[in-house]
Amino acid sequence: MREILCFGDSNTYGLIPGTENRFDRNTRWTGILDKHLYAKGYRIIEEGLCGRTTRFDDRTREGRNGTKMLPVLLETHKPIDRVILMLGTNDCKFCYHPSAALIGSGVEMLIKQIRNVDETIKILLISPIHLGEEVWKQEFDPEFDKASIEISKQLKDVYQTIARKYGCDFLAASDVAAPSREDQEHMDAANHKKLARLIQEAMEADDYQEAIA
Repeated sequence: MREILCFGDSNTYGLIPGTENRFDRNTRWTGILDKHLYAKGYRIIEEGLCGRTTRFDDRTREGRNGTKMLPVLLETHKPIDRVILMLGTNDCKFCYHPSAALIGSGVEMLIKQIRNVDETIKILLISPIHLGEEVWKQEFDPEFDKASIEISKQLKDVYQTIARKYGCDFLAASDVAAPSREDQEHMDAANHKKLARLIQEAMEADDYQEAIA
């Protein structure tokens, strides 16, 4: 059985938009992926956490800095065949004084941590969905501002460049999925399904290429 670690934030955790609740396993993209790939010899390890960043410490919640947690999880779940890495949305909060390049540097730190543990681990880097145009409003999430939205839209190009640099596979969640109207930040059930399908197709294509190589 090949182990796949899915390391991300609330959109990997499966937060239901506009609530503090979580989608069930059959609805969140990690669970859908597990259902389709288990028979093919994969087991999905879900490690999504609300508020997680690539490299920043949250002043109000402990354990949100991805670079402080990932090495522990890599050891906890060893051996790991692949890491699916999707972070960056929370880094767009104005309190972190972000830029797309700065967020990208956090992604690079995470990739290096994975490679330091085991250079043979495959990495699928996924740039996150865009933030909704009204996410900054009081009724949604005022930890973001209007600049946060534009930064979220720049992450695809930054992450794709990083993926090429480190030889990672790459997908853009924003190519198929979008935030819900309910909170302008999190995927609804339909978008979880779209993202799961995108990842599944990419992994199956990678397996096919390996088989004929």
